[in-house]
Amino acid sequence: MKNTSPPTAPRQHDGSTRAIRFRYYDLAMAAFVTILLLSNLIGASKPSYITLPGGHIWSFGAGVLFFPVSYIIGDILTEVYGYARARRVIWTGFAAMLFMAFMAWAVVSLPAAPGWNGQSAYESVFGNTWRIVFASIIAFWVGEFANSLVLAKMKIWTKGRVLWSRTIGSTVVGQGLDSLIFYPLAFWGIAGWPPELLWQVVLSQWLIKTAWEVLLTPFTYIAINWLKRSEGIDIYDTGTNFSPFAKQAD
Repeated sequence: MKNTSPPTAPRQHDGSTRAIRFRYYDLAMAAFVTILLLSNLIGASKPSYITLPGGHIWSFGAGVLFFPVSYIIGDILTEVYGYARARRVIWTGFAAMLFMAFMAWAVVSLPAAPGWNGQSAYESVFGNTWRIVFASIIAFWVGEFANSLVLAKMKIWTKGRVLWSRTIGSTVVGQGLDSLIFYPLAFWGIAGWPPELLWQVVLSQWLIKTAWEVLLTPFTYIAINWLKRSEGIDIYDTGTNFSPFAKQAD
């Protein structure tokens, strides 16, 4: 059983944590789901831009400023609590996004009260949410599971050393797949999203998300080391079933 006071060094486990009660896992899950929903609902559908030297305009999706935080939390969850518990969080986010899509559809479909003039604006913002969320669900599901799988496997291969290599390496794979899947599915053929803009946004999203991971690596180190000490555990997924659909107890 886990001690009530944090040990000086986290104890290593093979991925089975059935008898352990964590203090901060639920908070990490809540933060992950919150950032996931808000970044997809508020930020995903708006392209923004920066002006590069020489006056060239470089476009990017506004959600890129916040969505990468969910991947950083995903890295922390996998590194500290193991793949099986990260899998539970990913499926929780999946269910939350499905409900968000249903709620958006239901609210937009309701008739507007007489005298209220906001229906057209509401539809312009949330009217295509079903497509955005569908694309988000597919991209999120593939990207997050790829990110978690790569990080968990690399932790075993590196014997827990060079943490930065697996947080950044898993992000390159996961965010790359996420961006490549999401934007074509969500915006291909929509007015205001010509192909050249769409692929520019895909590339910029991948680069910016990866850059965020690199820049925030010191904070990721701090969070992971603090959680490992606080929870008194260090999980290596040597005994884990890595199927996204596995019902392995965790």
